[in-house]
Amino acid sequence: MHEKTLHLDPVAGSGTRDARPRNTFVDACHILAHQGHACGLAGQVTMRDGDSSRMFTLALGTGLEEAGEASTLLIDEHLATLEGRGKANPGVRFHSWIYRHHPGVRAIVHTHPPALSALSMLGIPMPVAHMDAAVFHEDCGYLAHWPGVPTGDDEGALISGALAGRRSALLVNHGIVCTGATLQEAVYLNVFAERNARMCLDALAIGPLQPVEPAAAQEAHDFLLQSAIVNGTFDYWARQAARAAN
Repeated sequence: MHEKTLHLDPVAGSGTRDARPRNTFVDACHILAHQGHACGLAGQVTMRDGDSSRMFTLALGTGLEEAGEASTLLIDEHLATLEGRGKANPGVRFHSWIYRHHPGVRAIVHTHPPALSALSMLGIPMPVAHMDAAVFHEDCGYLAHWPGVPTGDDEGALISGALAGRRSALLVNHGIVCTGATLQEAVYLNVFAERNARMCLDALAIGPLQPVEPAAAQEAHDFLLQSAIVNGTFDYWARQAARAAN
């Protein structure tokens, strides 16, 4: 009998892409677009510039699939543009709150994809009823009241508080916010959140969900959030998005 393999070394092919911050940021936007997370100008992607309060984001008016070096801004915590042309989405203000109060966070992805948006209308926390959803086991907060358009300090405080040390938070009547120690991790969580929402809605149309047992969920959570899996998946998605764009 072989024991379980619960630790993976970096996978073949990962880490071969241009890892400069702006390139990783553009890859992230293209992945989200390819995965169906674009919804007009709704949602934001940010990445902290080192350990500073500055962050990279897209210029307002640029779609995820249009992301490029020319449309990537460097802004300060008050959303003033430091590098690049254009201005930031005002919704990025709540990202500043998260960075300020959660110093371990290095990147934030907030989107309104279809299945997650539908799940947010049910008024329930993020279900964990499948192995792929285990990344959210005890690691996804829940904001049970939508405060309105999240462009002010009050909304920033509420959303930051909903995380409560967790990587993600489901926002009722709204969408999802996923954070990460890297942008790769935040994107990984965001894409799997939409996948989980889609599976839950399909299952709920037939009957009640069968939650994953807590011990198994924790084991899968830790396994699936290894950097080898996160980074390997991100790089694969980036290659997939690049092929689709050509």
